[in-house]
Amino acid sequence: MFSPTTIGIDLGTANTLIYTKNKGIIINEPSVVAYNVNTNQVIATGTEAKEMVGKTPIAIQAVRPLKDGVIADFDMTTALIKSMMEKAAKVMGSSLRKPNVVVCTPAGATSVERLAIQDAVRQCGAKEVFLIEESVAAAIGADLPVSDPIASVIVDIGGGTTEVGIISFGGIVTSNTLKLGGDHMNEEIIQYARKEFNVLIGEPTAEKVKQEIGYALIDHPVETMEIRGRDIVTGLPKIISVNSYDIQNCLKENLLAILELISRTLECCPPELSGDIVDQGVILTGGVSLLKGMTEWLSNELDVPVHLAPEPLESVAVGTGRSIDTIHFLKK
Repeated sequence: MFSPTTIGIDLGTANTLIYTKNKGIIINEPSVVAYNVNTNQVIATGTEAKEMVGKTPIAIQAVRPLKDGVIADFDMTTALIKSMMEKAAKVMGSSLRKPNVVVCTPAGATSVERLAIQDAVRQCGAKEVFLIEESVAAAIGADLPVSDPIASVIVDIGGGTTEVGIISFGGIVTSNTLKLGGDHMNEEIIQYARKEFNVLIGEPTAEKVKQEIGYALIDHPVETMEIRGRDIVTGLPKIISVNSYDIQNCLKENLLAILELISRTLECCPPELSGDIVDQGVILTGGVSLLKGMTEWLSNELDVPVHLAPEPLESVAVGTGRSIDTIHFLKK
């Protein structure tokens, strides 16, 4: 008598988002779980757990159960999804009972990884679970004409993976995935501080540096920033100053790898669709697409227009939710 509610979940390495057709995005929280090491009891998830990263006693660990866009710790991922769905149920009320769930997966995920995602969501009370490719979801969320016979190029640079997809007629013509994203860039900044200044900094600090003075490979006015960490030699707290060109050098290798992935994907594009790409350009989504100068640099390198999606951080979740309308295709 009552048709079950359908929700879309973007199970990202950095953030988990839940979308419903009526209310839009109702949950947007970090993919972090804090648990007691001795009892395996989950203490906090999402924003609350992220605030604990690097600040917990020995008995409590704050972990990110998803690595490179796929499940690294099954039990903790299940706990994360369960907690997020409970939070969604509080927002939605009683209407979120035994929902149908659409989850996005990286195009490069193996069948075992896909099954792990389906099992994790089913264990949290979902009635039916459908999977959709991340690049298709991102394209739908970015308002691209995916069902038309026009080439839509989507570049989704998330926390754990970079995915490039060329979509036409509602399906992927060609796509490539690279296990490289914002987390790897943070790691490069941590290593730079360690090698150059003998100072240890945490991941939240590296993320802040990347957001504030991180630039793609373009000329820009020099910006400096003071960061706090622990001196490896003395073990005492220390303040160091870094500038935007140093951080740019840290990110250079990763950025060139992303450029090479996009170029390789465009080379595999059928010639008939290449003409569309010159007109339509490339759309960027994902957190790293917000790096300063990213669209300008890629546009210069690729010789095609590069645009930022309207909501780069939410495109995949919105697209996952909107694909609910085409659920009969997902079943096929």
